[in-house]
Amino acid sequence: MNEDAFNMSIRKFLKKVGITSQREVENAVRAAVAAGRLSGRETLRAIVKLEVAGVGLAVEIDGEVALE
Repeated sequence: MNEDAFNMSIRKFLKKVGITSQREVENAVRAAVAAGRLSGRETLRAIVKLEVAGVGLAVEIDGEVALE
């Protein structure tokens, strides 16, 4: 295994996950505020489920997203 290639591949994947996740959360929150489902002052629970096929990795990462 080429450790450098492996590391770069993981970083590229995580960058894609981060950028896509942020955009999706921002869009969903803005839509919910505009529709009146959120006031814009909440703290929302967030869960990311990460799975990697072939190695049996399945992990949940949870946290909070504060709107104010």
